[in-house]
Amino acid sequence: MIVCSVNKIAKMYGGNSIFEDISFEIKDKQRVGLVGRNGSGKTTLIRLLAGEETADSGQIHWKKGATIGYLTQIPEYHDTTTTKDVLRLAFSPLLQLEEKMKKLEIKMGMERDAERLEKFIVDYGNLQEQYTINGGYEIESNIEKIVHGLNIHPLLNQPFAQLSGGEKTKVGLGLMLLKQPDLLLLDEPTNHLDLMAVEWLGNFLKEYQGTVLVISHDRYFLDEVVNMVIDLEDGGVTSYHTNFSGFVQEKEERLLREFQAYEEQQKKIKKMREAIKRLRDWANRANPPNDGLHRRARNMERALERMEKLHRPILKRKKMNLEMEAADRSGNDVIILTDISKSFDEKQLFKNVTMHVSYQEHAALIGENGTGKSTLIKLILQHLEPDDGEVRIGSNVKIGYLSQNIFSSIENETVMDAFRNEVNVTEGEARHILARFMFYGYTVFQKVSQLSGGERMRLRLAQLMYQDINLLILDEPTNHLDIESREVLEEALEDYQGTILAVSHDRYFLNKLFGKIYWIESKKIHCFDGDYNWAKEKMAELRENTVQKYVEEKTKSTLRKQKPDKKKYIKTENIEREIVSLEESITEIDKKLLEVEDLELLQQVYKEKEDLEQKWEKLCNQLENG
Repeated sequence: MIVCSVNKIAKMYGGNSIFEDISFEIKDKQRVGLVGRNGSGKTTLIRLLAGEETADSGQIHWKKGATIGYLTQIPEYHDTTTTKDVLRLAFSPLLQLEEKMKKLEIKMGMERDAERLEKFIVDYGNLQEQYTINGGYEIESNIEKIVHGLNIHPLLNQPFAQLSGGEKTKVGLGLMLLKQPDLLLLDEPTNHLDLMAVEWLGNFLKEYQGTVLVISHDRYFLDEVVNMVIDLEDGGVTSYHTNFSGFVQEKEERLLREFQAYEEQQKKIKKMREAIKRLRDWANRANPPNDGLHRRARNMERALERMEKLHRPILKRKKMNLEMEAADRSGNDVIILTDISKSFDEKQLFKNVTMHVSYQEHAALIGENGTGKSTLIKLILQHLEPDDGEVRIGSNVKIGYLSQNIFSSIENETVMDAFRNEVNVTEGEARHILARFMFYGYTVFQKVSQLSGGERMRLRLAQLMYQDINLLILDEPTNHLDIESREVLEEALEDYQGTILAVSHDRYFLNKLFGKIYWIESKKIHCFDGDYNWAKEKMAELRENTVQKYVEEKTKSTLRKQKPDKKKYIKTENIEREIVSLEESITEIDKKLLEVEDLELLQQVYKEKEDLEQKWEKLCNQLENG
């Protein structure tokens, strides 16, 4: 079944055509990847699909009654509204039902009039049935699943208004996933997620019951999630019914076929023009001139005019030209951290961290958000001092740093100004260099503050390329770069003769370039000689061993405790068993309340439920207080 049909839509901004005559269909339960270069119009297209903007021409048709989820500008909430409150908004209709049920429970407990009580019980039964069918009893478990997956536990009780932009975006994504719309529209959802959350989101979307359309430049993520790719290029779209790797192959094959067809047509056109010229030449040389040959030439000319000319497909597009050369080599020891510890506001980020990065090594630093990756980078850059331990940078090490918040403090400087502030060249030389990073013509006089994230990244890479450095420290370097620019960056870094330390959540980037992984977890750092896939496998083994060790120690500890106080242990076990039994009984009574129609029996069953709930509460308190 078709969920969305796009028919010949067009959109212009400021007289510039973004795209025109675009048509495609999205079917129920499809997972679609929308790809294309930065600036090709992907976000504009997704906003049109979400109804945030209107097309200049053409139509977008939705399946009747389909709900659409799109994460737009994050709304503001009251200062006291916590992250948990925001997430619970996904279940507003169910929470309203829950509130009505609570009010009816109070009324039923106080009502003495049999007729009114019967009405309340019928109303309660209807509400409870709706509540159960629509998943009311799974609200907390559903929230917990999303909170755990996106790793936002620490944010739950914080006022939403005080969160950072990235944190608000993560919570907004969580809210959207909990709402479970028929069509989920996601624009770069992995940008604010750590590596583990990206992997979790990929698995979540694979099992999603609705339809998904996602804009992403993360190649592994696209490969895992999508089964259809819409390629937005040169103001038009082409659909491929495959994952990302299949799309790359099919697109290459299509371009080659189109190029061959174009070349064949060009040969045919050339022969026809030569034939027309010969016919006219023969007709004019005849005495008298031959009208029949003239007619044949004219007919052939008309056929040539009517022919639908094929456009020459672009096989090689302009790419960022990035060739990074290391300065004079450093010593063999580039970065040495010995027993480093760091805390903020009495919260310890990590302790006894030891790292050793050698000359020409490509090392990556990974871990969940909040584990201290950026803090560790700041310690290496000596922007922060450790609480304990020593940070040592080797001899003749010249550092080039690419941060996540590039040029955030620059307001009035142009691209040209910012580049020449770091690189001492003439304006003409600067223009030539910036053109290699796709800043052409007047764009070199754009204000840096008006640049997109990808454009800022390209400008910073241009600066780094022309500086005297032999250690690159990169904090999420692929963020905001389109797939082609990521590939160019990977090629340049692969050939770089200096040392690299990078923080990244791009698994493709990590596997391609890095043979040493530092993984921060549980305030410790683990080192693995291998790519990300190898490190992930070894980290899973390490966790399994740690859990097994913990269980063994806990079992020994429990057994030791049992000996001196066996009676207390048996008593606790009995209470827990009784609590489980009571919970099962209460669930059975809830079901009975929906089925029983006799008024006296209903009152009896409801009284039985109240007695069991009181007993359950008493046992829970007893267990808690030992």
